[in-house]
Amino acid sequence: MWKKVLCSDETKMELFGQNAKHYVWRKTNTAHHSEHTIPTVKYGGGSIMLWGCFSSAGTGKLVRADGKMDGAKYRAILEENLLESAKDLRLGQRFTFQQDNDPKHKARATMEWFKTKHTHVLEWPSQSPDLNPIENLWQDLKTAVHKRCPPNLTELELSCKEEWARISVSRCAKL
Repeated sequence: MWKKVLCSDETKMELFGQNAKHYVWRKTNTAHHSEHTIPTVKYGGGSIMLWGCFSSAGTGKLVRADGKMDGAKYRAILEENLLESAKDLRLGQRFTFQQDNDPKHKARATMEWFKTKHTHVLEWPSQSPDLNPIENLWQDLKTAVHKRCPPNLTELELSCKEEWARISVSRCAKL
């Protein structure tokens, strides 16, 4: 069954640093020594929002979503990328689409869009975003892009797309 599932989600990619906490072990009274601090940029230097998908056959499209992601924008992204990704990944017409329960994903207009496209949507438990296997790929992507140190948002987007394309089929299949 899982060979015919296309998983998707959105993530925010920050230009400088990863959106995560860092923990260090240190001796008493050494908190402000340079080896125990991490340089930051005020307001993070900017970020981009990405939508992506994958299946056991590999990664699908990865696209930037400009502005606030609402239901209409989400449906436009699906319209332009979902069926093409399923085709590129050779999932056939009877694939199952996986998304979390974000309100824009479950909106009446979005669910109606799936009906008109004859796309089966996997039932997903509420309040369980960490179950989505794409979260593992987002972490892989953020780690790889962070190592490249893109200097601006244009390069950040390019780096994301290049690193997304480098994720192996075997990695996707394991998830």
